[in-house]
Amino acid sequence: MPDAAPNPDLLRSLGCLVRGLSALFWGLPVALVVCVQTARADWLKSFGVLPPLATTALLCYGVWQIGAFQKQERVWRTALDRAQILSLLNVGLSPFVFWWNRMPDERFFSAAVAVFALSALLFLVSLNLVLQRLGAMLPDETLRQETRQYTRLDCILLLATLALTGAYLGASACGHPLPEALGIPFNYRERYGFGVLVFGMVFLVLLPLAMTMALLWKTKQVVLDSVFGRAG
Repeated sequence: MPDAAPNPDLLRSLGCLVRGLSALFWGLPVALVVCVQTARADWLKSFGVLPPLATTALLCYGVWQIGAFQKQERVWRTALDRAQILSLLNVGLSPFVFWWNRMPDERFFSAAVAVFALSALLFLVSLNLVLQRLGAMLPDETLRQETRQYTRLDCILLLATLALTGAYLGASACGHPLPEALGIPFNYRERYGFGVLVFGMVFLVLLPLAMTMALLWKTKQVVLDSVFGRAG
């Protein structure tokens, strides 16, 4: 008996899923490099707000593309909605990276960049939760187990980074310094300025970022193998 014809709607949603995963895979490192360089260097100055705006828009596009997959799954949609809201917030805040580079002493711009960094970290956490829900829906037990383990580790590392940064900022606001062992990474902020704190946060998120990219790539490969294997 011949195989049933593939569902066009399912194939279309899988195509959107693959495009979205690819956009997120390439967009994450590019957005990190571009936003940091826009904040600290001058070689992107001639492009204005366009580089950070374009790279964060690419991430937003990726998240909205994967939203075409399994729209009826409530838990999946809940995790995806959070990621979509944060991606939109990142796009809206990204121009402040350039403006802060032009006027680093402006408190409003400094606060906006801090909110942008917080939103970006939360976006990475939410993206890991999206990958965890997505892995649970795909027919690959190995991917499911790896996604569960690595997304949990990513979330722990990212939340620890947020907690440490929040503890420092809270202690500074109250006039109570952190214990010496915890305060060492932030002493350079007092000496060299707010930008060093941003660089420290970037360094702390490199490992979760790399693991997230690996999960994005493997998930895309599982989807492609599933589609072409079924077609064959």
